[in-house]
Amino acid sequence: MAQYTIHPIVMGTKVFDKSMMTYQYGQGEQYTIPIYTWVIKGGDKNILVDTGEMNPIRSKDREDAIGGKIYTFEQGLEKQGLSPLDIDIVIHTHLHMDHCENDYKCENARFYVHEKELESIHAPHPLDYRYLEDYIDDIEENDQIEIIKEDCEIIDGIRVKHTPVHTKGGLTVFIETQKGTAAITGFCIIDENYNPPPEIKGMEMDVIPPGTHVDVYKAYDIMKQVQKEADIIIALHEPRFASVKSIG
Repeated sequence: MAQYTIHPIVMGTKVFDKSMMTYQYGQGEQYTIPIYTWVIKGGDKNILVDTGEMNPIRSKDREDAIGGKIYTFEQGLEKQGLSPLDIDIVIHTHLHMDHCENDYKCENARFYVHEKELESIHAPHPLDYRYLEDYIDDIEENDQIEIIKEDCEIIDGIRVKHTPVHTKGGLTVFIETQKGTAAITGFCIIDENYNPPPEIKGMEMDVIPPGTHVDVYKAYDIMKQVQKEADIIIALHEPRFASVKSIG
């Protein structure tokens, strides 16, 4: 089986109440999350998980908050010796705007998206204001989308699992590395969601669901299942990866 390394690149940030990440915990605490593109290296294809923000805010206070540098899409890819036109495959965890704003730049890529995400972006519920179909118009018109209907292998050593935790069509990406199976979560969390503080564990909770979720009870159970299947959990918005060059 092929083995890969995972390279996080910060493509933006958001500042909000921490409880947006940690359900019913951290209310009133300002928290800054990084928004990533994950470059997957090791095979004969140039692969990304998500594409990040188009025009990220780049400031010292944001970079200090996450402990790493913020890049534009082109600058971030250049660090890995790539350009948008070099990308062969993009796997989307979901289609909230901060995860797909640079899709149109990857003119030669195939995009793997769950069918329920496409349904959501074209007919979003009012609560799902983070969907904006403009960001995928180009790749739809160019017939670049591969619709995922069930759990499957994308290429040797990389598979996706439908995990409707944060959104109805969330996909967790499992990647084989030298250090074991890594899972880039298909839901918006930080490390603390999988490593609750003592006061949460004292309530007999093993994980904290994300603050934004489809069904909080199912979210908890799905998170536990992902944990069982992975040796390395890569929380989708964990700040510590902003200073990490590679995983696996």
